Amino acid sequence: MRSLKRKILPFALILLVAGCASEAGDSGETEAEQQAPAGPDPKPIVVMETNWGTIAMELDREKAPKSVANFEVHVRSGFYDGLIFHRVMKGILIQSGRLTAEYAPRSSTAAFLDNEGDNGLLNVRGAVGMARGADPNSAKSEFFINLKDNKPLDTTEEKWGYAVFGQVISGMDVVDRIGEVETRQRGTREDVPIDPPIVIDRAYLTTRAEWEAANPAAEGTAG
Repeated sequence: MRSLKRKILPFALILLVAGCASEAGDSGETEAEQQAPAGPDPKPIVVMETNWGTIAMELDREKAPKSVANFEVHVRSGFYDGLIFHRVMKGILIQSGRLTAEYAPRSSTAAFLDNEGDNGLLNVRGAVGMARGADPNSAKSEFFINLKDNKPLDTTEEKWGYAVFGQVISGMDVVDRIGEVETRQRGTREDVPIDPPIVIDRAYLTTRAEWEAANPAAEGTAG
């Protein structure tokens, strides 16, 4: 487990100075560089189609690489398909990633995540974070969406918070409606929405360009 105290990591500032091209149209790139495959999408989008509407969230691979990679694995495997939003803290957050519509637990085989709560991303309205237990490094598959700015969930010099790894870019109206449902206690679980369940029918990965092409009216919005 990493030390709670933040560390200032050393870095090198590399300035690349390209020579002026002697011929018009010379980009300075080699053919191999021009044909090199692109790396992983730095800001992939996950679309969740629910029985209450669609939620789209943009992930931040640069600031939360482990959390994003973990989330992508679960999305690609279909892990979230059929799961419900099993926890609604009215006006605070909604949570999913554990229970099916039959309230049966779905276990993830992923390793526990190192807490990336010190990455600079904050638990503001619409931010998507990793849920966890008392151990700061116990997140796996459960995630939550903030309904408001939740500063107490952020990491500070004194405590580990909850790692944010994405932001809702469309469907915040759906999130808000889910966040207003009546809840009850079910067994040992609190804040469980009263039936019928709020189900994630399908979750899938896409790119910003593909998503905007399919949703021109939602381009550049936050829901």
